[in-house]
Amino acid sequence: MKLDRFEWLALRCEAAIEPDLAIVDPHHHLWDRGGSKYLAEQLLIDTNTGHNVVQTVFVDCMSKYDRSSKPHLQSVGETVFAAEQARRFSELGDARISGIVGFADLTSGVHLEETLDAHLAASSLFRGVRHATAWDASEEVPNAHTHPSAGLTSSSAFISGARMLADNQLSLDVWLYHPQLPELTALARENPKLTVILNHLGGPLGIGPYTSRREETRRVWREHMALLATCDNVFVKLGGFGLDNYFGMGWASLACPPDSVTVANHWGDDVRWCIDTFGPGRCMFESNFPVDRQSLTYMVLWNACKLMSTRYSIHERQELFAGTARRAYRLVQ
Repeated sequence: MKLDRFEWLALRCEAAIEPDLAIVDPHHHLWDRGGSKYLAEQLLIDTNTGHNVVQTVFVDCMSKYDRSSKPHLQSVGETVFAAEQARRFSELGDARISGIVGFADLTSGVHLEETLDAHLAASSLFRGVRHATAWDASEEVPNAHTHPSAGLTSSSAFISGARMLADNQLSLDVWLYHPQLPELTALARENPKLTVILNHLGGPLGIGPYTSRREETRRVWREHMALLATCDNVFVKLGGFGLDNYFGMGWASLACPPDSVTVANHWGDDVRWCIDTFGPGRCMFESNFPVDRQSLTYMVLWNACKLMSTRYSIHERQELFAGTARRAYRLVQ
Protein backbone atom coordinates (compact mmCIF):
# COMPACT_ATOMS: atom_id res chain seq x y z
CA MET A 1 0.00 0.00 0.00
CA LYS A 2 1.35 3.40 -0.97
CA LEU A 3 1.95 5.55 2.10
CA ASP A 4 2.39 8.99 0.52
CA ARG A 5 -1.18 9.84 -0.47
CA PHE A 6 -0.93 13.59 -0.03
CA GLU A 7 -3.78 14.66 -2.32
CA TRP A 8 -6.16 12.25 -0.60
CA LEU A 9 -5.00 13.23 2.90
CA ALA A 10 -5.46 16.92 2.05
CA LEU A 11 -9.21 16.29 1.73
CA ARG A 12 -9.47 16.14 5.53
CA CYS A 13 -8.69 19.36 7.42
CA GLU A 14 -9.18 19.96 11.14
CA ALA A 15 -7.93 22.43 13.73
CA ALA A 16 -6.03 21.13 16.74
CA ILE A 17 -8.08 20.36 19.85
CA GLU A 18 -6.43 21.50 23.10
CA PRO A 19 -3.37 22.87 21.30
CA ASP A 20 -1.47 23.57 24.54
CA LEU A 21 -1.46 19.96 25.79
CA ALA A 22 2.16 18.76 25.73
CA ILE A 23 2.72 15.63 23.64
CA VAL A 24 5.62 13.21 23.58
CA ASP A 25 5.18 11.10 20.44
CA PRO A 26 6.87 7.83 21.48
CA HIS A 27 6.67 6.02 18.17
CA HIS A 28 7.52 7.27 14.71
CA HIS A 29 9.82 6.20 11.91
CA LEU A 30 12.16 7.97 9.50
CA TRP A 31 13.06 6.77 6.01
CA ASP A 32 13.82 7.67 2.41
CA ARG A 33 13.08 4.69 0.21
CA GLY A 34 10.80 3.41 -2.50
CA GLY A 35 9.69 6.89 -3.44
CA SER A 36 8.53 7.62 0.12
CA LYS A 37 10.39 10.20 2.18
CA TYR A 38 9.87 10.91 5.89
CA LEU A 39 12.89 12.63 7.34
CA ALA A 40 13.40 15.44 9.84
CA GLU A 41 11.86 17.99 7.48
CA GLN A 42 8.69 15.93 6.97
CA LEU A 43 8.42 15.13 10.68
CA LEU A 44 8.65 18.84 11.39
CA ILE A 45 5.71 19.55 9.09
CA ASP A 46 3.54 17.08 11.02
CA THR A 47 4.65 18.14 14.50
CA ASN A 48 4.01 21.79 13.58
CA THR A 49 0.43 21.35 12.41
CA GLY A 50 -1.01 22.76 15.66
CA HIS A 51 -0.48 20.14 18.34
CA ASN A 52 2.13 20.83 21.03
CA VAL A 53 4.57 18.02 20.24
CA VAL A 54 7.66 18.65 22.37
CA GLN A 55 9.58 15.36 22.15
CA THR A 56 9.55 12.21 20.04
CA VAL A 57 11.05 8.72 19.94
CA PHE A 58 12.34 7.14 16.73
CA VAL A 59 11.60 3.41 16.38
CA ASP A 60 13.33 0.93 14.09
CA CYS A 61 12.16 0.49 10.51
CA MET A 62 15.32 -0.90 8.83
CA SER A 63 16.48 2.51 7.62
CA LYS A 64 20.05 3.00 6.45
CA TYR A 65 21.48 -0.29 7.64
CA ASP A 66 25.24 -0.48 7.15
CA ARG A 67 25.45 -3.35 4.70
CA SER A 68 29.25 -3.19 4.74
CA SER A 69 29.35 -4.28 8.40
CA LYS A 70 29.10 -7.75 9.88
CA PRO A 71 25.50 -9.02 9.82
CA HIS A 72 24.91 -8.52 13.55
CA LEU A 73 26.18 -4.91 13.36
CA GLN A 74 24.36 -3.73 10.24
CA SER A 75 21.42 -2.33 12.23
CA VAL A 76 23.77 0.07 14.03
CA GLY A 77 23.73 2.11 10.81
CA GLU A 78 20.11 2.96 11.56
CA THR A 79 21.03 4.38 14.97
CA VAL A 80 23.73 6.53 13.33
CA PHE A 81 21.15 7.71 10.79
CA ALA A 82 18.50 8.44 13.44
CA ALA A 83 20.99 10.38 15.56
CA GLU A 84 21.85 12.58 12.59
CA GLN A 85 18.17 13.15 11.88
CA ALA A 86 17.68 14.04 15.55
CA ARG A 87 20.39 16.67 15.27
CA ARG A 88 18.80 18.02 12.11
CA PHE A 89 15.33 18.03 13.66
CA SER A 90 16.49 20.08 16.67
CA GLU A 91 18.01 22.63 14.30
CA LEU A 92 14.73 23.04 12.42
CA GLY A 93 12.29 23.57 15.31
CA ASP A 94 11.63 23.50 19.03
CA ALA A 95 10.71 19.82 19.38
CA ARG A 96 13.39 17.15 19.85
CA ILE A 97 13.88 13.50 18.97
CA SER A 98 14.84 12.46 22.49
CA GLY A 99 15.11 8.71 22.12
CA ILE A 100 16.14 6.05 19.60
CA VAL A 101 14.89 2.46 19.56
CA GLY A 102 16.88 0.28 17.19
CA PHE A 103 17.06 -3.36 16.25
CA ALA A 104 19.23 -6.13 17.59
CA ASP A 105 18.52 -9.81 17.11
CA LEU A 106 17.85 -11.02 20.64
CA THR A 107 18.52 -14.59 19.55
CA SER A 108 22.04 -13.82 18.27
CA GLY A 109 23.73 -15.19 21.38
CA VAL A 110 27.40 -14.20 21.70
CA HIS A 111 26.99 -11.40 19.16
CA LEU A 112 24.24 -9.57 21.05
CA GLU A 113 26.48 -7.82 23.58
CA GLU A 114 28.67 -6.43 20.80
CA THR A 115 25.59 -5.19 18.93
CA LEU A 116 24.19 -3.42 21.99
CA ASP A 117 27.56 -1.85 22.79
CA ALA A 118 27.78 -0.55 19.22
CA HIS A 119 24.30 1.00 19.38
CA LEU A 120 25.12 2.67 22.69
CA ALA A 121 28.40 4.00 21.29
CA ALA A 122 26.63 5.32 18.18
CA SER A 123 24.29 7.63 20.11
CA SER A 124 23.58 8.74 23.65
CA LEU A 125 19.90 8.77 22.62
CA PHE A 126 19.78 4.98 22.26
CA ARG A 127 17.17 3.67 24.69
CA GLY A 128 16.26 0.17 23.64
CA VAL A 129 15.56 -2.49 21.04
CA ARG A 130 12.51 -3.40 19.06
CA HIS A 131 12.45 -6.99 17.93
CA ALA A 132 9.23 -7.40 15.97
CA THR A 133 7.88 -10.93 16.42
CA ALA A 134 4.48 -10.54 14.72
CA TRP A 135 3.61 -13.93 13.23
CA ASP A 136 0.38 -15.69 12.35
CA ALA A 137 -0.37 -19.11 10.93
CA SER A 138 -2.61 -17.63 8.23
CA GLU A 139 -0.97 -16.84 4.90
CA GLU A 140 -3.37 -13.90 4.65
CA VAL A 141 -1.67 -12.15 7.58
CA PRO A 142 1.78 -10.68 6.80
CA ASN A 143 4.55 -11.49 9.23
CA ALA A 144 6.86 -8.82 10.63
CA HIS A 145 9.82 -7.38 8.74
CA THR A 146 12.24 -9.42 10.88
CA HIS A 147 10.83 -12.65 9.41
CA PRO A 148 9.98 -14.22 12.78
CA SER A 149 9.07 -17.83 13.37
CA ALA A 150 6.23 -19.23 15.44
CA GLY A 151 6.87 -19.09 19.19
CA LEU A 152 9.93 -16.85 18.86
CA THR A 153 9.07 -14.64 21.84
CA SER A 154 8.93 -17.65 24.16
CA SER A 155 12.12 -19.30 22.93
CA SER A 156 15.00 -19.70 25.38
CA ALA A 157 17.32 -17.70 23.10
CA PHE A 158 14.89 -14.76 22.96
CA ILE A 159 14.34 -14.81 26.72
CA SER A 160 18.10 -14.85 27.28
CA GLY A 161 18.54 -11.91 24.94
CA ALA A 162 15.80 -9.99 26.71
CA ARG A 163 17.61 -10.56 29.98
CA MET A 164 20.71 -8.95 28.49
CA LEU A 165 18.64 -5.88 27.62
CA ALA A 166 17.54 -5.60 31.23
CA ASP A 167 21.14 -5.96 32.41
CA ASN A 168 22.05 -3.01 30.17
CA GLN A 169 19.04 -0.95 31.35
CA LEU A 170 17.57 -1.02 27.86
CA SER A 171 13.88 -1.46 27.04
CA LEU A 172 12.25 -3.96 24.71
CA ASP A 173 9.61 -2.83 22.22
CA VAL A 174 7.45 -5.66 20.90
CA TRP A 175 5.22 -5.70 17.82
CA LEU A 176 3.13 -8.86 17.74
CA TYR A 177 -0.44 -10.01 17.07
CA HIS A 178 -3.10 -10.62 19.68
CA PRO A 179 -2.90 -14.47 19.60
CA GLN A 180 0.77 -14.12 20.66
CA LEU A 181 0.09 -12.04 23.78
CA PRO A 182 0.40 -15.03 26.18
CA GLU A 183 3.99 -15.48 24.96
CA LEU A 184 4.73 -11.88 25.92
CA THR A 185 3.17 -12.35 29.34
CA ALA A 186 5.48 -15.30 29.94
CA LEU A 187 8.49 -13.26 28.77
CA ALA A 188 7.60 -10.33 31.04
CA ARG A 189 7.21 -12.65 34.03
CA GLU A 190 10.51 -14.35 33.23
CA ASN A 191 12.27 -10.95 33.11
CA PRO A 192 10.62 -8.76 35.78
CA LYS A 193 13.43 -6.17 35.63
CA LEU A 194 12.97 -5.66 31.89
CA THR A 195 10.91 -2.70 30.66
CA VAL A 196 8.58 -4.14 28.01
CA ILE A 197 6.74 -1.74 25.69
CA LEU A 198 3.90 -3.31 23.71
CA ASN A 199 3.29 -1.65 20.35
CA HIS A 200 -0.02 -0.79 18.67
CA LEU A 201 -2.53 -2.01 21.26
CA GLY A 202 -1.20 -5.55 21.12
CA GLY A 203 -2.16 -6.12 17.48
CA PRO A 204 -5.89 -6.97 17.49
CA LEU A 205 -6.10 -8.40 13.97
CA GLY A 206 -9.00 -7.61 11.66
CA ILE A 207 -7.85 -9.11 8.37
CA GLY A 208 -7.71 -12.55 6.78
CA PRO A 209 -9.47 -15.18 8.90
CA TYR A 210 -10.12 -12.55 11.60
CA THR A 211 -12.22 -10.31 9.34
CA SER A 212 -15.50 -12.00 10.25
CA ARG A 213 -14.54 -12.74 13.86
CA ARG A 214 -14.27 -9.24 15.32
CA GLU A 215 -16.21 -9.87 18.53
CA GLU A 216 -14.31 -13.10 19.17
CA THR A 217 -11.05 -11.24 18.53
CA ARG A 218 -12.00 -8.51 20.99
CA ARG A 219 -12.92 -11.07 23.67
CA VAL A 220 -9.67 -13.03 23.23
CA TRP A 221 -7.59 -9.84 22.98
CA ARG A 222 -9.05 -8.48 26.22
CA GLU A 223 -8.51 -11.77 28.05
CA HIS A 224 -4.86 -11.87 26.97
CA MET A 225 -4.30 -8.17 27.70
CA ALA A 226 -5.81 -8.49 31.18
CA LEU A 227 -3.26 -11.18 32.02
CA LEU A 228 -0.46 -9.08 30.56
CA ALA A 229 -1.55 -6.16 32.74
CA THR A 230 -0.63 -8.19 35.83
CA CYS A 231 3.02 -7.67 34.81
CA ASP A 232 4.04 -4.33 36.29
CA ASN A 233 6.98 -4.02 33.89
CA VAL A 234 4.78 -3.79 30.78
CA PHE A 235 3.76 -0.51 29.11
CA VAL A 236 1.25 -0.21 26.26
CA LYS A 237 1.36 2.08 23.26
CA LEU A 238 -2.13 3.25 22.40
CA GLY A 239 -1.93 3.59 18.66
CA GLY A 240 -1.70 1.94 15.31
CA PHE A 241 -5.13 3.49 14.76
CA GLY A 242 -4.47 3.89 11.04
CA LEU A 243 -3.15 0.38 10.39
CA ASP A 244 -5.85 -0.53 7.89
CA ASN A 245 -3.77 -3.34 6.42
CA TYR A 246 -3.70 -5.14 9.80
CA PHE A 247 -6.80 -4.00 11.66
CA GLY A 248 -9.15 -3.76 8.69
CA MET A 249 -11.11 -0.56 9.38
CA GLY A 250 -11.59 0.16 5.67
CA TRP A 251 -10.60 3.81 5.98
CA ALA A 252 -7.86 3.74 3.35
CA SER A 253 -10.40 3.00 0.64
CA LEU A 254 -12.78 5.85 1.55
CA ALA A 255 -13.27 8.80 -0.78
CA CYS A 256 -12.08 11.08 2.05
CA PRO A 257 -9.94 10.28 5.11
CA PRO A 258 -11.89 9.80 8.37
CA ASP A 259 -12.29 12.67 10.81
CA SER A 260 -11.19 12.53 14.44
CA VAL A 261 -14.71 11.77 15.73
CA THR A 262 -14.91 8.70 13.48
CA VAL A 263 -11.51 7.48 14.68
CA ALA A 264 -12.34 8.13 18.33
CA ASN A 265 -15.69 6.35 18.04
CA HIS A 266 -14.07 3.30 16.43
CA TRP A 267 -11.20 2.89 18.88
CA GLY A 268 -12.44 4.68 22.01
CA ASP A 269 -13.95 1.76 23.95
CA ASP A 270 -10.88 -0.44 23.55
CA VAL A 271 -8.47 2.41 24.27
CA ARG A 272 -10.29 3.35 27.47
CA TRP A 273 -10.43 -0.31 28.46
CA CYS A 274 -6.63 -0.47 28.09
CA ILE A 275 -6.16 2.68 30.15
CA ASP A 276 -8.46 1.40 32.89
CA THR A 277 -6.80 -2.04 32.87
CA PHE A 278 -3.12 -0.99 32.78
CA GLY A 279 -3.54 2.45 34.34
CA PRO A 280 -2.62 5.81 32.78
CA GLY A 281 0.89 5.48 34.20
CA ARG A 282 1.56 2.50 31.93
CA CYS A 283 -0.17 3.72 28.76
CA MET A 284 1.04 6.20 26.15
CA PHE A 285 -0.55 7.52 22.97
CA GLU A 286 1.60 7.13 19.82
CA SER A 287 1.42 8.29 16.20
CA ASN A 288 3.18 5.43 14.37
CA PHE A 289 3.84 7.87 11.53
CA PRO A 290 4.28 7.75 8.65
CA VAL A 291 2.86 4.20 8.62
CA ASP A 292 -0.52 5.32 9.96
CA ARG A 293 -0.58 7.98 7.27
CA GLN A 294 -2.04 5.33 4.97
CA SER A 295 -5.43 6.31 6.39
CA LEU A 296 -5.05 9.26 8.83
CA THR A 297 -3.49 12.70 9.04
CA TYR A 298 -1.25 13.59 11.97
CA MET A 299 -3.73 16.29 13.01
CA VAL A 300 -6.70 13.89 13.01
CA LEU A 301 -4.80 11.20 14.88
CA TRP A 302 -3.88 13.40 17.85
CA ASN A 303 -7.32 15.03 17.89
CA ALA A 304 -8.80 11.53 18.14
CA CYS A 305 -6.46 10.65 21.02
CA LYS A 306 -7.62 13.76 22.85
CA LEU A 307 -11.28 12.94 22.24
CA MET A 308 -10.81 9.38 23.50
CA SER A 309 -9.27 10.57 26.77
CA THR A 310 -11.60 13.39 27.83
CA ARG A 311 -12.98 11.51 30.84
CA TYR A 312 -9.60 11.29 32.55
CA SER A 313 -8.16 13.83 34.97
CA ILE A 314 -5.59 16.46 34.02
CA HIS A 315 -2.81 14.46 35.70
CA GLU A 316 -3.89 11.21 34.02
CA ARG A 317 -3.92 12.87 30.60
CA GLN A 318 -0.49 14.36 31.21
CA GLU A 319 0.70 10.80 31.79
CA LEU A 320 -1.03 9.45 28.68
CA PHE A 321 0.34 12.16 26.39
CA ALA A 322 3.82 12.68 27.84
CA GLY A 323 4.69 11.40 31.31
CA THR A 324 4.47 7.67 30.66
CA ALA A 325 6.62 7.88 27.54
CA ARG A 326 9.27 9.93 29.34
CA ARG A 327 9.40 7.43 32.17
CA ALA A 328 9.40 4.29 30.02
CA TYR A 329 12.15 5.58 27.75
CA ARG A 330 14.06 7.59 30.38
CA LEU A 331 13.77 10.75 28.28
CA VAL A 332 15.50 13.94 29.37
CA GLN A 333 13.18 16.95 29.20
